[in-house]
Amino acid sequence: MSQANPAPKDAARPAFGRDVRAARLGSAAKALWWSANRAAGQAMVKPHAGEGAPPFQAKAPPPPKGLLLKAWREAFTKDAADIAAGLYPYTEAAPADPVAAFRRAYDLIDDARAVDARRRRGGGVEVREDAPTEAYPPYYRQNFHFQSGGWFTPESAERYEVQVETLFSGTAGPMRRRALSLLAKAWRGVDQRGLTLVDLACGSGSFLADLTASFPRAKVMGLDLSPAYTAKATARSGAPVIQAMAERLPFADNSVDGLTCIYLFHELPPKVRRSVAAEMARVLKPGGVLAFADSLQAVDEPELGRLLEAFPAFFHEPFYASYQETDLPALFSDAGFSLVGEDRAFLTKALLLQK
Repeated sequence: MSQANPAPKDAARPAFGRDVRAARLGSAAKALWWSANRAAGQAMVKPHAGEGAPPFQAKAPPPPKGLLLKAWREAFTKDAADIAAGLYPYTEAAPADPVAAFRRAYDLIDDARAVDARRRRGGGVEVREDAPTEAYPPYYRQNFHFQSGGWFTPESAERYEVQVETLFSGTAGPMRRRALSLLAKAWRGVDQRGLTLVDLACGSGSFLADLTASFPRAKVMGLDLSPAYTAKATARSGAPVIQAMAERLPFADNSVDGLTCIYLFHELPPKVRRSVAAEMARVLKPGGVLAFADSLQAVDEPELGRLLEAFPAFFHEPFYASYQETDLPALFSDAGFSLVGEDRAFLTKALLLQK
């Protein structure tokens, strides 16, 4: 990690870990709520790979009975343990406006019909006609997940977190925070005043909000290519967010102490992955760290292989198959990183890499 002058323990970071009971109760309520949203959505639409796609035929066998539920529970268990250890605060309090929460749920379920219709007709690039996207790279101009608006509309940015929490039955936050856990352990006891931390491809800002709460003395900012998502991320996190491409970072060489990158690489073409890794290495200071999280790969957990095979078939993910074949430690090693930490939760893997 970047060298920093040691500071008294109370100056290095605020005291967390006092809200463990709230975290456990909140996680239980969250799991029930998002699972109910998922069940409601599934009742309305039937999974379909799209009319333009061949019928999905799994190669891997079904996962052993109980494995998926065990992995799902483990995500919440690990999250609660890290909160108890004081690594980061509990940030997922119940919504202040329950009526607004029900409205968001209704909007999600209502939009599920449009998503399903788009899936059935194979409408993975409809956004190129629905939004002014010519200024963006072709790989980005798609309806990833068949979502309405792609990455280009305020409605998509507003709906995104609800979609991922529903898809993963409430584990989106706990899975993402495997990267936060690795970073918090690396920076524990380090004086964070003066450190710069950038969340690349910050999306609608949920993980960025976790970072601002966990490192209040550091200079935390986000970066995303979508103007709609940058606006939502700023509103959600309170942190400044720059609109820019991850493969052309607007930072000087050796100028950043830490980077985070969550769920970006499986949505990039192979050549762009290498460009982004090189840019990350360029802007990090010697000894700087990258906390990375993305989809589990079949090599990590072969017994979940069927689930990982099905994901790109039912959710428009044109680069997911190549991601599954990517040797991430080798890719980052070629860019100048060393792997110094790993973690997993449910369907996510996290890596801590040091320049």
